[in-house]
Amino acid sequence: MPGLPVINPALAATDIALLAEQALLQEVWLTPKPGLVDASNSGAHRDMDLPLFLASIAAIAPWFTQFVTAGEQAAELPATQALAQVRPVGLACEQAMFSATAGVNSHKGGIFSLGLLCFAAGRLTQHALPLTRSALCAEVAALCSGLVTRELRQSRRQATVGERLYQRYGLSGARGEAQSGFATVRRYVLPYWHQEQDASRRLLAALLRLMAVNADTNLVARGGLAGLRYVQQSAHQLLSGGWQIADLQAMDQQLTRRNLSPGGSADLLAVSMVLAAFPA
Repeated sequence: MPGLPVINPALAATDIALLAEQALLQEVWLTPKPGLVDASNSGAHRDMDLPLFLASIAAIAPWFTQFVTAGEQAAELPATQALAQVRPVGLACEQAMFSATAGVNSHKGGIFSLGLLCFAAGRLTQHALPLTRSALCAEVAALCSGLVTRELRQSRRQATVGERLYQRYGLSGARGEAQSGFATVRRYVLPYWHQEQDASRRLLAALLRLMAVNADTNLVARGGLAGLRYVQQSAHQLLSGGWQIADLQAMDQQLTRRNLSPGGSADLLAVSMVLAAFPA
């Protein structure tokens, strides 16, 4: 599995679009990923497999450049007003995904998070500001300021899964991560990024770190808070005691049997790969 290139912040922001595509490809090929689709199996997913994910990524990839362009065009707007400008691009990208997957939601979370990073890069570049991890995350946080309150604190009869989980458990999911400027990634993944020299182990270790702390709404939707705690505790035990590939394979069997898929952590792994390519 090829490593991600180190991006020079002086280069055009369109390079982040390529990074986003590469991150999605590396995430899906990374094996073994407990409960998730990978090169070995479909994990806890009965409606997804590797070919479907590859078709989805091929449909999504051209839109990352459109996110960057939208950011450039909205560069003069205040951050609180700019988010509305990226929504049509996000919805069109989602439609491209659904067309490629016959209606299966394979990458909605990835589109949201990586699209925001690309949009932020476009805004920063238009202002001739360097692309760094801190700048990208701060810009995403500014764009998403108040997003959780606006979109999740609603009480509607036809509430979305995300709204119901927030109202019941206080879990803010992908919106909360974006609003925080991907604080989970910055705190628990990036400081340890170079501890592993092998590229695959580095990504698997990052995934375990995310699974150990992330309040993954995908897990709660499938297995309640008990499912979330089980995955967090399992990941923490592997990180504390040292892990081998066989341990991840065994964990994959357990999560698949329990119908648990840490999809939110997989999305944050892709975010981690993109951010790790930029200077701190």
